[in-house]
Amino acid sequence: MTHRINVTDFNLAATLECGQAFRWSRVADGWYTGVVGKEVWRLRQIGNEIEWQADPPHLNPLPQTTGKRKPVMQSPLPTGGEGQCEGLRHYLTLDRSLSAITGTFPSDDALQQAVQAHWGMRVLRQEPWETLASFIASSTKQIVQIRQIVDHLATRFGEPISGGYHAFPAIEVIARAAPQQLLDCKLGFRAKYLLAAAQMIDSGKVRLHDVPAMEYGRALEELLKIPGVGEKIANCTLLFSCGFNQAFPVDVWVERSVKRLYFPRRKVSAKKLREFSRSRFGPNAGWAQQYLFYAERIRD
Repeated sequence: MTHRINVTDFNLAATLECGQAFRWSRVADGWYTGVVGKEVWRLRQIGNEIEWQADPPHLNPLPQTTGKRKPVMQSPLPTGGEGQCEGLRHYLTLDRSLSAITGTFPSDDALQQAVQAHWGMRVLRQEPWETLASFIASSTKQIVQIRQIVDHLATRFGEPISGGYHAFPAIEVIARAAPQQLLDCKLGFRAKYLLAAAQMIDSGKVRLHDVPAMEYGRALEELLKIPGVGEKIANCTLLFSCGFNQAFPVDVWVERSVKRLYFPRRKVSAKKLREFSRSRFGPNAGWAQQYLFYAERIRD
């Protein structure tokens, strides 16, 4: 069954291809296919309308947001057609005004040009464990390689779902995996960090389930307990899955962009870049980061 919803200020291609999620592929006739939870989703944008198919038909609802606070994992959505569409709106963050978000950005030309060039790109609301694990796998890797690693993990350890696809593996499954099994998924040195993350979360040493309800500083501190998880991976997890819109991940692309745009022909330390970014871009700094990241990445 195909559902259709009207959208405004939304760019599906930019949202799915901007480097925040790794289980989406562009297929024929403008369709994108991806795995969300235990479902295979197909999305296509035609003008101001999104066409959406889910298989099986939305049996694994996504988390909701409680008031103005962070999304709570595993909260149910309404069932039926309207509930299905609400799950999609939630995942794509269509329930927030993009103009209101970008209206909090500083008015400098560099950022505003990136926003105008990629208007409609939104930060997704993904599942925290999959997001954390995917960004642990991302270290020093290009996006195509990250997608391959995530697919290897899902195929080897994930629950089979529709059409030969697999759900992302559960925390406890990875926690009990043999190191060589993870190495066989092309993780390399990242295998030990993914295993440590799963084991620490599974044992309760890291309370990933509670992170979305924490204050930002406390949430960052919780994720930094995990070996191999630095501020970049932690902030990616907080931004792309836990509702912390102020989280500002700094990777090589963002560092290059901020240096080029705001510190031309000047040497600046990584610490100063982090401090500058936190103070410069406001309460939705993570969204500003994603516009800068995407603009810089496709610039080359």
